Amino acid sequence: MIFRECFLTWRMALLGSALLMSTMTGTAMAAAQNVAPALMPLPASVSFSPEAFSLSGGISISWSRPPSPMLSRAAQRFTDRINALAGRILPAPDPAAPDAKNAAIPVKIQVGDDPEALTVHARENYSLSVGHDGVKLTADGPDGVIHGLATLTQLVTRDENGPTLAFATITDSPRFPWRGIMIDTSRHFMSIATIKRQIDAMELLKLNVLHLHLSDGTGFRVESKVLPELTIKGSHGQYYTRNEIRDLIAYAADRGIRIVPEFDVPGHALALLFAHPELAAQKPVNPAPKNKNTAALDPTVPGSLNLVRRLYGEMSRLFPDTCFHSGGDEVDPDEWLKNPKIVAYMKQNGFATPQALQAEFTAQVQKILAAQGKIMVGWDEVSEAPIPEDVIVDVWRSSKFIASASATHHPVIVSAGYYLDLLQPASQHYLVDPYDPAANGITKAQADVLLRKGVNPDLVNAFLKEPAPPSLTDEQKKYILGGEAPLWAELVTDEMLDARYWPRAAAIAERFWSPAAVRDVKDMYRRLAVVNSELQITGLHAQASTGRMAARLSRGNPDPVQILVSATVPLQNYNMNRYVGRHGNNLDAIGEIASPDPFPAIRFSMLADRYISGDHSVVPDLLAQLQIWHDNDASFIQVATVRGLSEALPVSHNLAVIAGIGLNALSGHKKALSSEERKIIDDEDAVISRSTDVSGASGAANLPSGGLMITIEPAVRKLAGL
Repeated sequence: MIFRECFLTWRMALLGSALLMSTMTGTAMAAAQNVAPALMPLPASVSFSPEAFSLSGGISISWSRPPSPMLSRAAQRFTDRINALAGRILPAPDPAAPDAKNAAIPVKIQVGDDPEALTVHARENYSLSVGHDGVKLTADGPDGVIHGLATLTQLVTRDENGPTLAFATITDSPRFPWRGIMIDTSRHFMSIATIKRQIDAMELLKLNVLHLHLSDGTGFRVESKVLPELTIKGSHGQYYTRNEIRDLIAYAADRGIRIVPEFDVPGHALALLFAHPELAAQKPVNPAPKNKNTAALDPTVPGSLNLVRRLYGEMSRLFPDTCFHSGGDEVDPDEWLKNPKIVAYMKQNGFATPQALQAEFTAQVQKILAAQGKIMVGWDEVSEAPIPEDVIVDVWRSSKFIASASATHHPVIVSAGYYLDLLQPASQHYLVDPYDPAANGITKAQADVLLRKGVNPDLVNAFLKEPAPPSLTDEQKKYILGGEAPLWAELVTDEMLDARYWPRAAAIAERFWSPAAVRDVKDMYRRLAVVNSELQITGLHAQASTGRMAARLSRGNPDPVQILVSATVPLQNYNMNRYVGRHGNNLDAIGEIASPDPFPAIRFSMLADRYISGDHSVVPDLLAQLQIWHDNDASFIQVATVRGLSEALPVSHNLAVIAGIGLNALSGHKKALSSEERKIIDDEDAVISRSTDVSGASGAANLPSGGLMITIEPAVRKLAGL
């Protein structure tokens, strides 16, 4: 747990106003737009006009040639989303009606054939124009149409005339062909309906790979006909039937999304070993170990590779994608070194280290997958094995493996820097570039602390990012396919999944799609707030679920809970895992409601920066928000009488004190801080500072109450001149 944290670029056209168009005629046109639509990912080239269509009459889609069933369904989803965003009351007016006020906006789509759709070579480019003649969308393949419709959806805005569709000219293409998220269904089982919601959101953000983690220590999650004992003994009754998997694959493909399965070997094998204890490296198999992730297969017995061959053979037929993830991460050396037979085997066959033994096992797994027509994907440990160049390396331990894997001509997926279960804010992930081999890892100082604690030096070195590797050469960049945002689910239930992915995954999607020069964090947050609302309106349950959780804990009075979480964030960098572990492993508390990106706090911090820069027009907004936070403590005390809320009472009190410091700073007659005020704001500052340690080296001996940090503290500190 301590270490999990651990194609060509397009030039960006400058955003700006196009030349004013000629004066519009007809009542189907709306007034000029004052604010540019919130597009995310930001296209390679975009220009806006100050004009827009009224959406009162809806849209009318026509095709240059008869669309495929897939594209017809995409058009219907687009229409449904437009209607949802526009708030149109159905049944809608007849689009063919002569009433100009309610005339439908014509959307003309021209699409080419793409024999490589749903592969890394898919033609995803598109061009889009919205102007006086209506909407024209042109794409070389179906993926481009889906992406263009996603962008067109984001052109919906609203002004005093109601919902409108902004005029724009867009040319767009992705920076990377592999843009994904990873859903861990093993640690907490996720329903098909929940996974489908994530797929729908992925479509809108132009993500195109869903990596499903389907087997780990906690559970094996797919019905197996070849090895039914895996499902019977390893799933705990929670698994996907083969028909459900087929339906999910078709659902994703309809949205231009590939599903890549992962069945992790030789480590993370406890669920497999429940069914086949004879293959365990450590016998007897402990059914309830403290760490369910360490149990490993015995690589020296033929049965282990035979199990892999049979399992992968069946799952390769079930999952049609060319890529198949075999895991290969976090094999605990002690699993093998504490088995005398394995140690003897290593000596007899010249394997000096467990890593060398694993490399040989990995090479055999690759041959099994190749014989089944699959390209192996593995976590970056597989790059230590003698494997062919086409094996895809999924970099997770440190960004330096981007450099080493691409130098040996392995295709690379970058997951390092995008781990959503670290509960880091969107801004932190947003600034990690897939081409940067020094972006993610632990520092030398953090490594030294871990070594003094007795952590295995090989493990520490794998996460060490210093000294930084040289920048990638142009040749190496050709091998970077893109990246993924994993979310390991120890602390994520089905109810929580939407809110833990979104909207942060939208910011990461922009990093994978948009030009590298798109790095303005403030503008990202401006657009992210709007996109997040659009995701909720069009199907996500994040706000509904967190609202339900707050109402459940507060017995029907969720406002004080939601006000508190609007100024706080959950503990980062696996400190939340430690907190939950020390509090009964309960996942029904305020820390699970809190977001890493509370938009009221983000807005407050931006306003504070404006004030510090001399813009005193923001004072009323700052005062109003601080007053809400200051006054909330009394209300929170009334509802915090149950487990899950009562732990946060000190946080609520401290928030009131810190908000009071801000109110005093803006009052015009500042007074010195009391000793209590000084201690509270300094203690909170220290908590936030410690939270940046991604290695866990700080130990987190004293975790804050409720698993929360008061994220507005730095802004208040600046306002108070501290």
